Order: sequence, then C-alpha cells, then structure tokens
Amino acid sequence: MAKSKSKFFCKECGYESSGWLGKCPGCGQWNTFIEEKIDPAPKTQAGWLDLAMSGEKEGKSWRYLSEVSSSNEDIRHASGLPELDRVLGGGFVQGSLVLVGGDPGIGKSTLLLQTSARMVAAKQRVLYISGEESPQQIRLRSDRLGLDPHGIKLMSSTNFDQIAEEIKDSQADFVVVDSIQTIYSPQLSSAPGSVSQVRESTAGLLRLAKGLDVTIVLLGHVTKEGAIAGPRVLEHMVDTVLYFEGEQTQNLRILRCVKNRFGNTDELGIFEMREEGLVSVANPSLAMLAGRPVAMPGAAITASLEGTRPLMLEVQALMSPSHYQTATRMSQGLDRLRLNMLLAVIEKFLQKDVAAYDCYLNVVGGLKVRETACDLAVAAAILSSLEDRSLADDLLILGEVGLSGEIRPVSFPERRVGEALRLGWKNFVLPASAEDRMSALAQKSNANFYYVSLLDEAMDVIFQLQSKLDA
Repeated sequence: MAKSKSKFFCKECGYESSGWLGKCPGCGQWNTFIEEKIDPAPKTQAGWLDLAMSGEKEGKSWRYLSEVSSSNEDIRHASGLPELDRVLGGGFVQGSLVLVGGDPGIGKSTLLLQTSARMVAAKQRVLYISGEESPQQIRLRSDRLGLDPHGIKLMSSTNFDQIAEEIKDSQADFVVVDSIQTIYSPQLSSAPGSVSQVRESTAGLLRLAKGLDVTIVLLGHVTKEGAIAGPRVLEHMVDTVLYFEGEQTQNLRILRCVKNRFGNTDELGIFEMREEGLVSVANPSLAMLAGRPVAMPGAAITASLEGTRPLMLEVQALMSPSHYQTATRMSQGLDRLRLNMLLAVIEKFLQKDVAAYDCYLNVVGGLKVRETACDLAVAAAILSSLEDRSLADDLLILGEVGLSGEIRPVSFPERRVGEALRLGWKNFVLPASAEDRMSALAQKSNANFYYVSLLDEAMDVIFQLQSKLDA
C-alpha cells in the first residue's frame, strides 16, 4: 500500500510548498501555511455524494430536480429544549453537521449533555464523544444536572479513525463531539487543534454525517476576538453555526444562529443557567426587565426584534463631567461608533454640550443590539442622565435617528408594540411613518401613541409626558 504524503499550502493565496514556511513567497503573509494530506493513488471507495446517487441508472450522472426525494430534508428531531429548537428552525435535521461555539465555561457542554439525555428519552440512539473530559467528569455533570445517564453511549477519544469506526458501528442517530479542536487525524503530523487537523477532522465528520444520515454536533472553541478557532472554511463546511453568548457572572445565556441551511439565521434563543442546568426562558422580555428600578434618570425602554421575536430591553446611560481633555466613551451591548454618532447628533440638534461629559452606555441583560431601532431610546437615556430627569415607567421608545436629526422608520413596529401592550405598557413614542401601520392596533387598545419626525420634537414629547404624569 502506497504511503500518503503531505504538502503545505498557503491558506491565503494557495501557494504550494513541499515544507512549512514562515512567510509565504506568493502573498507575503506570515504563518499561513497548513499541511494537507496527498494520496498517491485515487480513492476507489465511494464518497457520500456517490452513495446519494447510487439509485441512478448506470452511466447517468445527473437527474432532474423534481426526481430528487425531499423526504430526508423534512426529518427533524426535537432537542427537548424549546429555545434550541427555535434557533434550529424546529429541531435537528437528520444528516446535518452543526457547529456550536462559545467562550469557555459558557455552558456548551451542559447544553449538549442535556440535549443528549432528551434525545435518548425520545428513543434516539446517542453517542457522546469527549476529547477533553474523562467519563467520570461527564458522569458528575450528569448527576449534578439530574439527568438520566442510561442510554447515552460515552466515548473518550481524540483519534479520528477510532471515532469514525465507532460512529459506524454504533449506528447512532445523534453524535456529539466535544470538541473539534481536540480531534486529530493520524495521517497528519501537525498537532491537534492546528488548522490542518481541524479542517481534516471536520471534513471526515461531514462525510460521515451525509453518508450515514446521522446528526453530528461539533463543539468549538473561540478565539479572543470571539470567532471560532480554526480555519474560516470550517464554518462553510458545516450546515449550521450557532454561537453561545453571555456573561458568566449573569444567569442569562443567548444562543444566536449565524448560519442555517435549514431555517432562518436571525432567530435567537434565551436560556437561564440554574443549578439543574440550562432552562428555556418562556418570557424573555420579563427576564430582561426583571429588577428594573423605577423613576431613575438615565434609563429608557425600547424593543429589539430578534428574528420573529420582539424583546423588551432597558438602555442605561450615565453622563458624568469629564476631568480629561478628551471625554470617555464606553458602550456595552451597542456599537461604540454608533454611540459617538448619536452624541454628535444630540450636540448639534439639541444644543447640548455632551463633549464635556464622559458617556457610559449599557444594554441590561448582556444582549448585543445590532439594529438601529433603539437609537431614539439611547438618545433619550443620554438626555435623561444629562438633565437628571427620569422618564415615564410605562414608556416605550422606538425610532432610528438620522444624521439630520430626523426620526426614521423601524421594521415591524406592530410586533414590538404588541409585545409591550401584552406586558402592560401604556405610552409609546414612535416614528411618524409608523402611524398608518399602527392605526388598527391603536384602536383596539387604550394606550397613548405619540408620533414624531424630528429629534427635538421627540425629546419634547418624552419629557412633557413625564411632567404630565408627575403633575
């Protein structure tokens, strides 16, 4: 049997070399060479694509799309966690490869161990492969979470060949690999966790998932920048990419989907970490606003739309006189550049000397807001702190602030307002462009709706409303 060889390729430009080089002669980049296995003879075994076409007539390498069966695409297995099923689009698709990333200690292993126990309860055959923890450690976690350990096949290995044989022999329906950075292929001389090892192992697991029609979930480490460690092609190879976010000092955990070939990519799942493990949060808005102080300056309530779900959020701002030549701008949960832009608009169109104040902004709950619908609420919180005047407790503020001081429309205002009405909110400040869309909802409720088109007009309405309530 001919021995396989290795060559090194630059992952930036594709330059080929027989050995590793620190600097690529082709593009000039450093530390970009990765090792790839080169087979001297062509493979005779059928890959998963060949297996999928095995029903075709001999000599025919194509078929009409209408002839392709779509039954496998519709097979989904519920995870037993409603928030995880929401993010996945209804559950795990049979034969899919899912990648879950997150910070160390955020709860990735806990989430997948709970999912494995629920899969076993649903009569699914589960194989849990651990490359980081011993079987005793996993059993201790299972006991701490109060899970039934029966039915979960446990394997501690980092050798890809052994893992592949076990996946084939066990005939599992659901496989967890914790984590992909610990798996290595004996055919490569590089260390586990290197770019070539991660890519080769993921490619092998992809072939197993498609060829055996088994769902495989990979757990991945993240870098200090927050991206999943390994080659960028890793996220392109898998079917679904999920990120587990949240502060370890807080109970709430957020599961965000950034890629999903079987569903939407803008859905969000929210969990609460308890002693018994991760629990789906049925009402995220109440969880985000829990413990909110009333009549406190510098706080405003807005609604963010994550996928199809509206979330009520509290935005806090603190304006403090600056003792330095350049004022400090700190933001948690909102883009700092966006904050600087809003401060500039406030200074120009409201004639407020915000340049002399340090500004600290926080979105309560650890959620990162990526849309502009909360601009007006951020501006109201800043002005509230600056003037030391509180806002109405049952006031929801929506609107994007433009560079000319205009209030621009937001997407799906009726969904956001509907969530607030369900929770008892009575006063709403909305963009003037939303009046037509809100007319039907306004007639059904006894709430007060105020429509604004300019920033100074919006601030007058917001603070006059509080003055009326105080009177």
